[in-house]
Amino acid sequence: TKAGTNKAHGSPLGAEEIAGARKFFNWESPPFEIPADILDAWRAVGAGGAKARADWEGRLAKAEPTLKAEFERRLAGKLPSNFDAVIADYKKKLSADKPKVATRKSSEMALEVINGAVPETIGGSADLTGSNNTKTSQTKNITPDDYGQRYVHYGIREHGMAAAINGLTLHGGLIAYGGTFLCFSDYARPSMRLASLMGIRSIFVMTHDSIGLGEDGPTHQPVEHLAALRAIPNHNVFRPADAVETAECWQIALESEKTPSTLALTRQNLPTVRTEHSQKNLSSQGAYELAAANGEAVVTIFATGSEVEIALGARDLLEKHGHPTRVVSVPCFELFDQQSDDYRAKTIGNAKVKVAIEAGIRQGWDHLIGTDGIFVGMHGFGASGSIEQLYPHFGITAEAAAKAVETRLHGK
Repeated sequence: TKAGTNKAHGSPLGAEEIAGARKFFNWESPPFEIPADILDAWRAVGAGGAKARADWEGRLAKAEPTLKAEFERRLAGKLPSNFDAVIADYKKKLSADKPKVATRKSSEMALEVINGAVPETIGGSADLTGSNNTKTSQTKNITPDDYGQRYVHYGIREHGMAAAINGLTLHGGLIAYGGTFLCFSDYARPSMRLASLMGIRSIFVMTHDSIGLGEDGPTHQPVEHLAALRAIPNHNVFRPADAVETAECWQIALESEKTPSTLALTRQNLPTVRTEHSQKNLSSQGAYELAAANGEAVVTIFATGSEVEIALGARDLLEKHGHPTRVVSVPCFELFDQQSDDYRAKTIGNAKVKVAIEAGIRQGWDHLIGTDGIFVGMHGFGASGSIEQLYPHFGITAEAAAKAVETRLHGK
């Protein structure tokens, strides 16, 4: 037979293999006939299941109306009716307080609000809870003695964690998220891809999203990972620039019932760049003008995440030199691609020089800046060093971006 060979994996088994299996298992019943003793056993199991189902439906029918409605809301995958108002109030507070924190901390702050308002969330991390900031006051640990809590310690099992998140999501009644480092998305990617293929609301929290993580060096510094994840169809990859955008990206992730989300978050502190409150979720547009030019724009700078701060610094330098410059924050490529042609054209604009700043590779950026656009980012792997050393070393600074623009404008 084909037992013990690769032929059992990739080719039809055929009559000879069926005969071999019959001999091995001493199976004498004709094809498609189930012996009576086996059939009786299965029917007994089915009867027990039917009774359990009837008992459960009876309990549900007798449940207090508010409890029943809450159960049905969760099972339908709908968010609490006050969810948008809760997020709007939280955003207003952030715009007033202007916290300077890492977006992984911004994510924890947003989750503290979300987990309080949305009781069906269930979090976790692949042995990096303290680094991913995925645990909040509401999410107590699930243990062998208590499965009624809301936080899973998955261990160093990124692929297993992502698969479990998918399973929890498919079960219904729960909104599952889990964290690891962005570089380790490579281990989780098969399950992340399946979440996209299945069209489900799995949420992946990926921190330490660039060379900004520092001394761990190039083994831990993601370079190609944003581009790789953006290549997955039906997958929203968010890279928020501050606490406000982080809250907005979480809101979109929870509202996206048919699309999984990845949040790429920083280790380093970032200032609040969205200082004026907007009731509208601007991140839902994928990209939007954050800072206008003083006059008709000659330069447009696109940036994501931690590099938005750098883009704003470059804008200030260029404006001082008489070059009207606007900055566009791009928290999500995928959502921007879904906008109307008019909105996309207006947001991209027709400035003479287009620049993209991101601490990753260029791949994917040409659809915004064109093949002749200036890219300020990574062109290879990172290095071990402090963030203060690495960003200047790789030329990802406001000064370097402004110099590249000046060179282009002056035709040098």
